[in-house]
Parts: sequence; structure tokens; C-alpha cells
Amino acid sequence: MLVKRTVRGMRLMVTGFTGPYTLPADIESQTDHIVHICAGSGSVPNFSMLKYALDYYPRLRHTFIYSNKTWSDVIFRDALAELERTHAERLRVVHTLTREPDVTVCGPLVRKGRINAALIREVVPDLETCIVYVCGPGISKWDREAAKEKGEAPTPRFLETVLTDLLSISVANSRIKRESYG
Repeated sequence: MLVKRTVRGMRLMVTGFTGPYTLPADIESQTDHIVHICAGSGSVPNFSMLKYALDYYPRLRHTFIYSNKTWSDVIFRDALAELERTHAERLRVVHTLTREPDVTVCGPLVRKGRINAALIREVVPDLETCIVYVCGPGISKWDREAAKEKGEAPTPRFLETVLTDLLSISVANSRIKRESYG
């Protein structure tokens, strides 16, 4: 634990991005299109990857599909809009809002409702060749325990729903990277 085992003056080594939810160095040999599907703070790792890729992988295009409850809940809203303006030929941002009364005041690429298979199919023309990064709330250990006590299966959350939708529209599991919280 970083906060419990460090002392004043202690040296720390900070490394770059690691783990399965990162862009591999050879990403441009695997695809020319990254699809980011996020909910809430699931945008944080995807936004970092997006900024990095726009600077260091010039052949990659990106579609950023981002779900939130309301327009005021959108993390990086202005920064995403600026990146989209700056990289219009390489970045498309589509927002979905589940609890916003009138999404028409938020802009033309803001949709009412949840991310679903129809929306993904509509905005991603190359489902066979893109690589998809999905991050958002998933079934937690507490959800599993509560469901087990009731003798039920846990209710799917954002991550499980999007993964089911992706598989239903024939996105190969090997082309999907996932990260969850909850």
C-alpha cells in the first residue's frame, strides 16, 4: 500500500503504462481503428490512451462512445470536444445520456439512453477489424454476494451489458479489452 508504507524522503520509481488495458507498441499493425466504450469514470484510462495515441500513433482513428447520467456528469467533456476539433479526421466522440431530460440542447452527437448494439453498429463501420476498449462499472464482489444470498444471478451492469452487445454483433472476443470497477 503506497500510503501506508512510504515515508518522507523515500524514492519512488514511476513507470509507464503497463497491464492488459493499454495500447500495445505494435497496435498499428493490429488495427487502424480503436473504439473506446466508457461509462462514468471509465473514461479516465481511455482518455489517457486516446491522448497518447493521437500524439504517437498517427495512423490510428478513434471512436469514443461515452455514457453518463447527465451532461454535467461528463468527465473531460471540454477536453474531448477540443481533441475532436483538433483531430477531426481521426476522432469521433458520441455521448449517451441516461437521465438528461432534453439531450437536443447538448449537441448533435449526444444520444438519449444507454449504449447498445444498435448504436455501436451505427457508429462503428469496421466491427471486424477495430479493437474495442471497454471500461465502466461491472458486477462487483458485493453484487455477487448479495445475489448469492437471494439465490439469484447478479444483475448485469454496464460492462457485462456492453460485452454481450459486442458479441451479439460479432465483435471477436480477442479484439475486446476490458476494465471494470465497482
